[in-house]
Amino acid sequence: MLGPLLRFLSACGGAWQTSPAPNAPASPADSSAEGHDGLLWWRDLARCAAGDLSAALVQANQVLEDQCRLHSAPPLGTVLALFDGHAGNRAARFACDHFVPNLRDAASGPRGVTEDAIRGAFAATEGAFIAEVARQFETQPDVATVGSCCLVGVVHDRTLFVANLGDSRAVLGKKVGRGNGQIVAEQLSSEHNANMEDVRQELMAEHPDDPQIVALKHGVWRVKGIIQVSRSLGDAYLKDTKFNTELIKPKFRVSEPFSRPIMSADPSIVSRSLQPSDCFVIFASDGLWEHLSNQEAVEIVHNNQRAGSAKRLIKAALQEAARKREMRYSDLMRIDKKVRRHFHDDITVIVLFFNHDLLAKDNAHGQPLSIRCPLDN
Repeated sequence: MLGPLLRFLSACGGAWQTSPAPNAPASPADSSAEGHDGLLWWRDLARCAAGDLSAALVQANQVLEDQCRLHSAPPLGTVLALFDGHAGNRAARFACDHFVPNLRDAASGPRGVTEDAIRGAFAATEGAFIAEVARQFETQPDVATVGSCCLVGVVHDRTLFVANLGDSRAVLGKKVGRGNGQIVAEQLSSEHNANMEDVRQELMAEHPDDPQIVALKHGVWRVKGIIQVSRSLGDAYLKDTKFNTELIKPKFRVSEPFSRPIMSADPSIVSRSLQPSDCFVIFASDGLWEHLSNQEAVEIVHNNQRAGSAKRLIKAALQEAARKREMRYSDLMRIDKKVRRHFHDDITVIVLFFNHDLLAKDNAHGQPLSIRCPLDN
């Protein structure tokens, strides 16, 4: 059964030939190494002001829609930013370029990083992108139909802030009990996906005059029968009727007029004073959580060495994706981007291990760090 399937997939999109990149790690002991193997990129471990970071990304779409940025330097502290684009990558790339500078501006006052500053950075990034859409709409109307889920974490003054638009997820690994204790998962982010009952109820309460605000389509609940997430950056066609015209593709067009935005760009934000029992936090796009539970993910991180944690999580998700389709992991890894999307989504994972001794000093200590996903296409 597997042979005909792979021949069919190769005919559709070809097979990606993988080989170690020139900068692939020379040995497993090189924990700071960055590697690139086919559609997979990783940074095994990097030191930052809040502790140690591990990051990895695997591509599945024809054009990489996930983007990530890691920034650690005064005065912001440590920023983890993950942008999961849809209908293209332009919104995700824009957010990846602009969010950290906007946060730096929003947090420049005497209070520094606060929930209000983070919310302000989201608003500034959204406003700038919608302005870009307006400038380009007549000649490039597709820019009105791209959007991005956004998951941002900031560690500042021993406080962890988590802000989310869409269905990426932040999960804390913490110890409970005495001695070595047991590792347990605590989800920190609120998700905005119409398949969740509370999200549908929220949408219906916000749009009481629109009985079709959510619709079941092909067994999946969608906002206006089009998109699964109820909050995002971009998706201008669902926020302003001037972009909901015949210039955009029919599959995106909303047939009924609307007087208020259908979607929101207002993030849900939580803040948490970090405790000694808080060991690490996993930030990942929805592609990971389609295949791993919160508890499975934190146990994989907890039960292995820190170096390569993010890559290890991605491989576990891909092994599960292969198992679901009754194929070998090695065969899945030979399938090219675009065709690969039939098996899994783009997946980005960032794992931050807290160093409570560093955090007790303050965010001015620690090496400055700036990492952006290196894959380009």
